Amino acid sequence: MKLREVELRRIRMPLVSPFRTSFGTQTARDVLLVRAVTDEEEGWGECVAMADPVYSPEYLDGCADVLRRFFVPALTALDRLDATSVAPALRRFHGHQMAKGALEMAVLDAELRARGVPLARELGAESDSVPCGVSVGIMDSIDVLLDAVGGYLDEGYLRIKLKIEPGWDVEPVRAVRERFGDDVLLQVDANTAYTPADTRHLARLDPFDLLLIEQPLAEDDVLGHAELAKALATPVCLDESITSARTAAAAITLGACSVVNIKPGRVGGYLEARRIHDVCVAHGVPVWCGGMLETGLGRAANIALAALPGCTLPGDTSASDRYYRTDITEPFVLEGGHLRVPTGPGLGVRPIPELLEEVTASSEWLS
Repeated sequence: MKLREVELRRIRMPLVSPFRTSFGTQTARDVLLVRAVTDEEEGWGECVAMADPVYSPEYLDGCADVLRRFFVPALTALDRLDATSVAPALRRFHGHQMAKGALEMAVLDAELRARGVPLARELGAESDSVPCGVSVGIMDSIDVLLDAVGGYLDEGYLRIKLKIEPGWDVEPVRAVRERFGDDVLLQVDANTAYTPADTRHLARLDPFDLLLIEQPLAEDDVLGHAELAKALATPVCLDESITSARTAAAAITLGACSVVNIKPGRVGGYLEARRIHDVCVAHGVPVWCGGMLETGLGRAANIALAALPGCTLPGDTSASDRYYRTDITEPFVLEGGHLRVPTGPGLGVRPIPELLEEVTASSEWLS
């Protein structure tokens, strides 16, 4: 293919309820969409960076700038383009994995649409539906938390993930276990909120038979996670620390984790995400697909990834209405605790024009 032009579209999606984690509270999701127009097709990508650099160093204005000034010109200069050539063409530019991932996703969608191939098939998926978990944010009280968890279980979600931070950890987990029993698949996510000095405190979670504790320490503290893993009975899962197949292999070899959460945007795209999956399978480490409050575009791609054989744990690929009253694509609906894997070419979904226009804040074309 030849890349002709790229649209950078900013949209704002109100959340159905505030979502609080250890790094802040969100009431809306500001999203940067990337549309790649080639001489054969067009494709869509979604940048998962937040508006402010609080989850990662990347932020939306910075992503738009690096796409505009460096990444898009580098790809439009290529005479022949496919998804596998995106990463090599951008390798000389350090970092900015979320911006790179969004552009690669758009090119991959266009390429697969031109070939008539679904993303799930291209990645190697073996399932036509995926089991779904839900991420539950930090609440104002235990009672509010229990009401929220009960509602999600009633909707059919198969796994509950509780966001935790110092002061909101052991007691919320205890309350959920006591109310809903030991049969509920339950895990926690710290989003780097703890330090190695908290090891004895985190060990108080061991009696609750959690599936895992996700990213308790700083993302660059792989050795700290290795020591923590020795001290806990609860399996340690890495998220922010996993930025590539290479870092995944190193973390597994060091004993820093026994489970891996793959967020495609954080690792530079779905092709690198598949490589991480393959590394984990080779080491016998289960993986699951994390989420970043994506629209239907990113959700479709995440579901395709979650259908790979090594993704043996329910991911954060919740139904559309978990976060948005109205999505920009046809909504993904929970069916028996599962979501169907899209079967159409590329992502299998496209934005609905009138819904997209309603939430658009700005649009700019690069050629």
